[in-house]
Amino acid sequence: MDIDNGKCWQNSKKDSWRTTLLLAYQSLGVVYGDLSTSPLYVYKSTFAEDIHHSETNEEIFGVLSFVFWTLTLVPLFKYVFIVLRADDNGEGGTVALYSSICRHAKVSLLPNRQISDESLSTYKLEQSPDREYNSKVRMLLEKYKFLHTALLILVLLGTCMVIGDGLLTPAISVFSAVSGLELSMSKEHHQYAMIPITCFILVCLFALQHYGTHRVGFFFAPIVLLWLICISALGLYNIIHWNPHVYQALSPYYMLKFFKKTKKQGWMSLGGILLCITGSEAMFADLGHFSYAAIQIAFTFLVYPALILAYMGQAAYLSRNHQNADQIGYYVSVPESLRWPVLAIAILASVVGSQAIISGTFSIINQSQSLGCFPRVKVVHTSDKIHGQIYIPEINWILMILCIAVTIGFQDIKHMGNASGLAVMAVMLVTTCLTSLVIILCWHKPPIIALLFLLFFGSIELLYFSASLVKFREGAWLPILLALFLLTIMFVWHYATIKKYEYDLHNKVSLEWLLALGPTLGICRVPGIGLVFTDLTSGIPANFSRFVTNLPAFHRILVFVCVKFVPVPFVPPAERYLVGRVGPASLRSYRCIVRYGYRDVHQDIDSFESDLVQRLADFIQFDWCRSTCRGNCCNEDHASASERSSGEHRLAVVGNMELSRSLVFEVDETMQQESVSCGFQTVESIGDIVEMSAPKERRVRFAIEDPENPSEVEMRQELEDLIAGQQSGTAFILGHSHVQAKQGSSVFKRLAVNFGYNFLRRNCRGPDVVLKVPPASLLEVGMVYVV
Repeated sequence: MDIDNGKCWQNSKKDSWRTTLLLAYQSLGVVYGDLSTSPLYVYKSTFAEDIHHSETNEEIFGVLSFVFWTLTLVPLFKYVFIVLRADDNGEGGTVALYSSICRHAKVSLLPNRQISDESLSTYKLEQSPDREYNSKVRMLLEKYKFLHTALLILVLLGTCMVIGDGLLTPAISVFSAVSGLELSMSKEHHQYAMIPITCFILVCLFALQHYGTHRVGFFFAPIVLLWLICISALGLYNIIHWNPHVYQALSPYYMLKFFKKTKKQGWMSLGGILLCITGSEAMFADLGHFSYAAIQIAFTFLVYPALILAYMGQAAYLSRNHQNADQIGYYVSVPESLRWPVLAIAILASVVGSQAIISGTFSIINQSQSLGCFPRVKVVHTSDKIHGQIYIPEINWILMILCIAVTIGFQDIKHMGNASGLAVMAVMLVTTCLTSLVIILCWHKPPIIALLFLLFFGSIELLYFSASLVKFREGAWLPILLALFLLTIMFVWHYATIKKYEYDLHNKVSLEWLLALGPTLGICRVPGIGLVFTDLTSGIPANFSRFVTNLPAFHRILVFVCVKFVPVPFVPPAERYLVGRVGPASLRSYRCIVRYGYRDVHQDIDSFESDLVQRLADFIQFDWCRSTCRGNCCNEDHASASERSSGEHRLAVVGNMELSRSLVFEVDETMQQESVSCGFQTVESIGDIVEMSAPKERRVRFAIEDPENPSEVEMRQELEDLIAGQQSGTAFILGHSHVQAKQGSSVFKRLAVNFGYNFLRRNCRGPDVVLKVPPASLLEVGMVYVV
């Protein structure tokens, strides 16, 4: 028996390793395409203007030493061994770091937060001993509201720079790959062929995006693997053939000699050297598609050695061939008989690297949209099987136009490299700052460790960032201008969204007010289900009260739906729906809170509607059973009566878990919901949150034989009303808002709200398009928000 168990354990261990190695192989095409093509342009960008290759070889050896130690310290030590461990339930990236920090400290500016969100299984918090330094840092962050805003701006800045990298990387990767033609063509022909060929490849690349990565993804890993084998073999050949002693240049001593000879010009050339680590952020950003072990194995044992050999081989060739000092580039070190095959592989590898950063740009924009920090755009999920593969049409064509404009405008690797280098280092600096907070708040390490991490890696990145910033007029202005433009758009959108939520919060009405208007206005109920979408988790939204007072009729089944985002990557389907009553059972009015993570795939409207009706039916059965059980206890009867008179009822987490796993979360009736950036607070008017079990079969049951209990009769009648409402049709009631700044507001606020936000709202996708509501079922209620 023990022998059999040992064999099973060995087999499972083998399967685990096989899966890890398979993921490591697949990660080559998605994660390392950009990083692996960096040898195409690093030396060419470094020796473009500031320094020149001389007979002493001090410059080329110094650059090689810088490249080696930069690749070792930043991608290998920082990302592979430290930053990848700061994942958020397996997800990586800037938004994942921000999400982890928001869960461990109350610094989030997301609206409609609830304490019940903390009961989610993915809302895990690291348990730690009560340490004074940890609580002091957390209290400092939570105390000052401007720190919340500063943290959000830092995250948005990193997001903007990732988008900028998504614009610049395809241009420089494809352009540098195509530049190999200059050795096989005359200068006149090459000058007129480079730009059209690059633009043609870019147009084809962006035109194929709507097919999705998964359709051509199986080609990516073999291409990058072939490219890595190619550059490492060529590097090894150049080392052996030209200069076997080039390994001595890996010593840090050559960095000192480099600075001693080149001085200020050497420091300015660091803007080209830093391009050797472009694409390193993809290891962390794409962590959710693979695993920590897979990415670590692929980089440590394949990508890192191949890149080092490639850079050493180029340095070995250049150290013995000074006649090509004016034409430093990757292809000069390739034997002439192999240039055309290498050129073809390089173009394919550059396309793969560009594809990875474009897909990453789509993902981070979708995450920013989930945080309420980006105007609504259409998100198309290109794969039903592979999670996270999306396509955003508007962003795709904008990126294509800007990418072609950069190629035509700059027309050389030097300016593109300066622009790309600044964007890359800005993202890395943001990641370093956020990771230092994660070390304190999430890992519960002493602040001195976080400070050492920040100073060590931050000083390296600041050195490179300063060298890029000096090149402001030579291309570095582009990512800064783009980041300021995007940051303004994102912050204006987020600010106006928060102000709209605060307006709704102040102007919501109680159910008693609505019921009191019934006899006065003569409100009638029409057949069907009315889904009223709102950002509020309690109370009646102002746009619905406005609708009822002007048109005194609403549907027999009324559901107030709040689609909200929780600072977690995923919300399990069994925990997605929070359902409760609004008013007495006879009113047939409910509240449903639908929770999504920032990487969740939204349901299409048909499945959402049927799923919502099923969850309501499950809740109705559960609620009547709960009421029947409570009838035996007078105290609970009294509590239930007071609860029903208050209008708002307990919310149940309707899922498909077993009854044995049901949990009850008692929440004080006076608990307070976290407010947004202002200082006011609101009362959360639910009694408790109950996690219940739903029937495994996805249909409503009415098999109640000869019901003698009056509650069973009422439950059957309520279920029949729900099905009748679904058969009559569902109407989606959404607000059509116009926001304007109140009188006396500052000039900046009036510009931001009256012009900026309203312009974005009119030119972006409406909520009906995002929710995919059919036009025949849409009912929009106009509302003016004075904020």
